[in-house]
Amino acid sequence: MAAIYTPSSYLPQCHYSPSSLFSSAAAVTKPRRATTTVVFCIAEITTPSVLTANDVGNNRVAERKEVRFGLPSKGRMAADTLDLLKDCQLSVRQVNPRQYVAQIPQLSNLEVWFQRPKDIVKKLVSGDLDLGIMGFDTVSEYAQGNDDLILVHDALDYGECHLSIAIPKYGIFENINSLKELAEMPQWTEARPLRVATGFTYLGPKFMEDNGIKHVTFSTADGALEAAPAMGIADAILDLVSSGTTLRENNLKEIEGGVVLQSQAVLVASRKSLLQRNGVLEITHEILERFEAHLSAAGQFTVVANMRGSSIEEVAERILNQSSLSGLQGPTISPVFCKRNGEVYPDYYAIVICVPKKALYKSVQQLRAIGGSGVLVSPLTYIFDEETPSPRPQCARELVIAGSSAR
Repeated sequence: MAAIYTPSSYLPQCHYSPSSLFSSAAAVTKPRRATTTVVFCIAEITTPSVLTANDVGNNRVAERKEVRFGLPSKGRMAADTLDLLKDCQLSVRQVNPRQYVAQIPQLSNLEVWFQRPKDIVKKLVSGDLDLGIMGFDTVSEYAQGNDDLILVHDALDYGECHLSIAIPKYGIFENINSLKELAEMPQWTEARPLRVATGFTYLGPKFMEDNGIKHVTFSTADGALEAAPAMGIADAILDLVSSGTTLRENNLKEIEGGVVLQSQAVLVASRKSLLQRNGVLEITHEILERFEAHLSAAGQFTVVANMRGSSIEEVAERILNQSSLSGLQGPTISPVFCKRNGEVYPDYYAIVICVPKKALYKSVQQLRAIGGSGVLVSPLTYIFDEETPSPRPQCARELVIAGSSAR
């Protein structure tokens, strides 16, 4: 089976609960993913008496006071990133669209720097940025396993694509449908290796080596990679694929086992910055908590209905007997008071539950079937968990990092 790279293959993860950044033990209970906990213990850092080349990154972190947040400067990723921040009440204020520096008014002492995604990764490594958002493919290619970068959030729910090998549908490749078959083609020798055109000159060779494939050479190509096989300058390409339409229109096909990694937008932080710069832990905590609250609410609806019943307990039993009406932790039930003949008494009970979008109509039907009326439905914007602990100074020496598997 071909090796498919996941976030944990490249970077330590500091995902998923905001409290995992700031407490000595993290309990990750998100229902969306299975989780494991990885603990990184970081010793207290002392200042060396002589500054060496290896200390330059640390020195850059120490000498700058403002926190810098790198965001994509152009394209769909840039627009979707700004939309996410806006949805989380963290709108970016840019006085001049030509300027590369902006602010998020809700986060004091934070500078937003618009950069190319690959430059965000490079500047996180060099210490010129503290936080950044980019595609997982980009951080995997340009971080190259650098252990100073921490994957704070590995699934921001936009920019989904995958990095995949594609070959022509015609000629000697017509009956080739898997990576194994491609590797075993007799045409590839040391003198005439398989030629792959790609912009991923780190991930490509690593993937081939990890899968035991020899006699491969990689080259970069300007413009659309899809043209390289037809022009005769490559036998295959390694490129990002979203819908696959461009491949099909250029008579190319993906092959079994040829997916290098799955990618979407991720939030990455510099470990040195988290440890050494004042305010980075607090800002990271707030950004992560806002992201989580918004993403947890995506696709969830609040359903409110009135229901007659003899008591709260009797109404609760009717609701909980329905599979789609349990809500996040259970229904909220409260009396609805009416006044008749000068007396005030509960005539109905109001039920409030949260249901996923896919189960919305079924939930409304079940509510009606057990006596619900006046059903109101509204989308959820945020779901905040219990209050997370405030950052503490000692947390800069012990980060409990919750890593997650792919959905």
